[in-house]
Amino acid sequence: MAIYKFRITFEDFDDVVREIDIKSNQTFEDLHKAIHKSTGYNAEKSSSFYVSTDNWLKGDEIAYLPNERKKDRVVLMENSKLSGFIEDPHQKFYYIYNFDRPFDFHVELVKIVLDADPSIEYPFLAKSSGDAPKIFEKNAVTTDDVENAPVAVGEFDFLNELNFVPEDTDEIEAMGEMGINEKERDDDEESEDDEFGDEFSDSDNYDENQKDDY
Repeated sequence: MAIYKFRITFEDFDDVVREIDIKSNQTFEDLHKAIHKSTGYNAEKSSSFYVSTDNWLKGDEIAYLPNERKKDRVVLMENSKLSGFIEDPHQKFYYIYNFDRPFDFHVELVKIVLDADPSIEYPFLAKSSGDAPKIFEKNAVTTDDVENAPVAVGEFDFLNELNFVPEDTDEIEAMGEMGINEKERDDDEESEDDEFGDEFSDSDNYDENQKDDY
């Protein structure tokens, strides 16, 4: 029984690497679940492997929990043995996890071992480097989170994206009470008053001088 060693990397996080040894007669579903046992993600998400070229161009799709629209147009992971899609000793698969909030992976066959190790249970995590990025599930919030959330659940949380910290609240509230540009507005108003004041002041002096002439 041959053993495939796959190297799995996030497309956008090169420093996160997993290497998984798996039997050639096991399925893409087995590989899918092994990947997310190593990342800590929920494997029960709609995902797909794509037979790929060396340049990561996607070909035939092998799906897990496909939607109704494409269910009849793809093969399923649970019915697809790995050996049936290996045409190259360095076969590549483009892999998309969770179409609702997708992460893209590169999956590459890096080694084929002809005999399985009887002491190992496959799939086997042979190497793990780097922490998988966190996933925040929709609606996975507490009551306190909802009360304190600056935006509705499920919308873009721009304060968190800008590294907002709760200690900034007092400063923001103070700015809100004063008006962020209050000082500038006061300065502008004073400048306008001075300008018009000077103009009228000159006019008054002019009138008084005229009276003195007469």
